[in-house]
Amino acid sequence: MATIVKTPSGTWKAVIRKQGWPTTAKTFRTKRDAEDWSRRTEDDMVRGVYIQRGSAERMSFDDALDRYLREVTPTKKLATQRAEKLKSKPLRKFFGGYALAAIGVDLVASYRDKRLSTASQRKNKSTGKATPLRPATVRLELALLGHVFTTAIKEWRIGLVQNPVHNIRKPSAGEGRDRRLHGDEETRVLAAVDAYSNPMLSWIVRIALETGMRSSEITGLRLRQVDINRRIVRLADTKNDSARTVPMTLAAQALFEQALANPLRPKDCDLVFFGEPGRDERRRPYNFNKAWNDIKHSIGIADLRFHDLRHEAVSRLVEAGLSDQEVAAISGHKSMQMLKRYTHLRAEDLVGRLDELSTVRR
Repeated sequence: MATIVKTPSGTWKAVIRKQGWPTTAKTFRTKRDAEDWSRRTEDDMVRGVYIQRGSAERMSFDDALDRYLREVTPTKKLATQRAEKLKSKPLRKFFGGYALAAIGVDLVASYRDKRLSTASQRKNKSTGKATPLRPATVRLELALLGHVFTTAIKEWRIGLVQNPVHNIRKPSAGEGRDRRLHGDEETRVLAAVDAYSNPMLSWIVRIALETGMRSSEITGLRLRQVDINRRIVRLADTKNDSARTVPMTLAAQALFEQALANPLRPKDCDLVFFGEPGRDERRRPYNFNKAWNDIKHSIGIADLRFHDLRHEAVSRLVEAGLSDQEVAAISGHKSMQMLKRYTHLRAEDLVGRLDELSTVRR
């Protein structure tokens, strides 16, 4: 049986001491509340389903998020660390003052709906009005929120009945981006980057189109990773943490030869594409984002993203007749479903393939 005593402040404290369970105590405003809680708690202990919620009631979401960013986030890639710090801001603003135990399914669903109706900082170029947040953005925020709860339950042993994020409807991920190069866009892009003062920009853009490598994979390359004679690039640090070896086309080989022979590379720098020294005198990968954005705006194709070049390259590999397995080995996609989102074949190209099949059958 629980022990229920009145405290000097006039509240009622219930203390449960049961063999096989840690001593549990909680303070209530009325004696009846203390008795009701004691009966429910002892019943849960008998049935073996009791969860000690004291830690969840004491820990605020602010504290949990701080601990997550301090202990878990630093174990991830630098890009992920930066992204999680940004995603944590709206989560902290909404949930910060709540105890973990107080955050339920209804509150998480309310956050989802509020964020989906929130205007982003981006403005529609034609109307000049702010656009709503993309569903994918809200999905990623919810994923971070869910992992904070998962970590609290599994690793920090915080007494929570469930992860509230698991039981809500997630915003649709959408169809995925399918931007390809059209008309004379490739000619205009290449002419513009070739004319740029720093030749590294041209090499990076052209290598992306030839290999399908991500921008971070290209700019992070070290000299030892590029084997010109064997025409391969060894990637160890990739988005999905799976090392892979990317073959070079003859054009890519020529581009890498030019990049490796760059006369401006300092003797003590092993980066293929290097930037200026920072305040700490260290050289980091060449940051070409501003130059890329300025160029694509200047030639009238502002909607083209650098990642679209990867999309274009992978699609061309499929159009060239390589199998899904061969393309995945080059691009690094783990699932065929993800690969399909990058391989949007042109209908006019498929018409030609159908004509070839018809000719063979005749």
